[in-house]
Amino acid sequence: MPRLFLILSVLAIALVATIGWFFPAAWWAMVVIGPLVGIGLYDLLQTRNNILRNFPLLGHLRYFFEFISPEIQQYFIERHTDGTPVSENHRNLVYSRAKDRTPTHPFGTELDLYLDSYEGLRHSIYAEDPPDEPPRVRIGGTQCTQPYEASLLNISAMSFGAISKNAVLAMNHGAQLGGFYQNTGEGGLSKYHLEHGGDIVWQIGTAYFGCRTKDGGFDPDSFQDKATKPQVKMIELKISQGAKPGHGGVLPAVKNDQEIADIREIEPHQTVKSPPGHKEFSDAAGLLRFIQRLRELSGGKPTGFKLCLGRKEEFEEICRQMHETGIRPDFITIDGAEGGTGAAPLEFTDSVGYPLEPALKFIDRALRQQGLRDEIRVIASGKVVTAFHLVKMLCLGADLCNSARAFMFSVGCIQAQRCDTNSCPTGVTTQNPKLVRGLVPEQKAPRVANYHKHTVHAAMELMFACGIKQVGDLDPDLIVRGLEWKPEGGVRAG
Repeated sequence: MPRLFLILSVLAIALVATIGWFFPAAWWAMVVIGPLVGIGLYDLLQTRNNILRNFPLLGHLRYFFEFISPEIQQYFIERHTDGTPVSENHRNLVYSRAKDRTPTHPFGTELDLYLDSYEGLRHSIYAEDPPDEPPRVRIGGTQCTQPYEASLLNISAMSFGAISKNAVLAMNHGAQLGGFYQNTGEGGLSKYHLEHGGDIVWQIGTAYFGCRTKDGGFDPDSFQDKATKPQVKMIELKISQGAKPGHGGVLPAVKNDQEIADIREIEPHQTVKSPPGHKEFSDAAGLLRFIQRLRELSGGKPTGFKLCLGRKEEFEEICRQMHETGIRPDFITIDGAEGGTGAAPLEFTDSVGYPLEPALKFIDRALRQQGLRDEIRVIASGKVVTAFHLVKMLCLGADLCNSARAFMFSVGCIQAQRCDTNSCPTGVTTQNPKLVRGLVPEQKAPRVANYHKHTVHAAMELMFACGIKQVGDLDPDLIVRGLEWKPEGGVRAG
């Protein structure tokens, strides 16, 4: 191939020179041929890249198609039900609801209802219309003095830095319009989270961004100053994140500009990795005492913790310590291993932590066995996109749900999967001003509110279609699975 490239290059130059002898205008062809030959010669002589050295010039096609492969896959290869992590059908459902359009689907289901993985709901022949106003969930136990009435669906943790300021503004304004909360993520409480007055859950991560000392410890005075702001309704202590449990959050240097560094109280233009664990405690009793401290500093606001389930015995020890210390969190957020992230090692996203469903079942059961469930609200987080996802999590033991990717879609995300490169084409997960400007918060905020309103209403329709009138009456038995029948017909006994 290198020899062929050299031969072709010499022939091309010779051809241009010959034609140029008779027609001088032909020399303009060298404007194209010259640079191509130059690139090819560089490829031929460089020693870092095998493909380009063996296939000069032509090898660049390989990297071009690799660069656009996500778009090729999404636009030309995937079926409507295939896309991961979120299928095209579900993305289109979010887009339709966000735009206040009727999200009907033609010609019946595209799913194979006889697959073992199929899931649905057992409807009732006595279905009714749901009420216009969906129920709210009261969060705050006996140790909380400022309880909060939460929506069934809310915006999950996404840090300013992981997402752009315009995305934060759009989501916060949408939350204010729709009456639900926005979780700040561990990146700190920014002015963009406060600008529109939407309800806020301030998440405190292992790096204590926004309330940290110079050596990375917890700063109670800085925390108290922010936690007592009226927009902050709850405090969430992040133990672990579903997409990368046991691994601290990662903010690439390219996203860590001066503004973000000031909010997080760190040095700018450096890749920032949060510690995998907390400095303030190292056991279950210490965790609960720290939660109590945060609740007191915040003025008695609901305070809880978020985790991805790993070792079950560690959570059981937390439950035992709740009895020993007398301290109760007001809520527990369960993040499934299928949760999203902008940046994480593949081994962690693929191979660490419990998925949401088994984790939710276990934690709900553990709290009930210890007589703690009535005092503690359970929040489920992990690929909750549709109304069915929401109802399913409520059936399995959640009191309410958080969603990140669905609200990203509502502000324009197209699942380009470039969240970690600072080149998100829709301006959602980038800090590049040229790309951020494409997301206009004033236009997207109503879409955030629309998606929330229509999804919660659809969840209520599903619930009432099953003959259930109270969220507390939802039960795992309402979920039907393909495992219950055989392809040749007939329902399995039991």
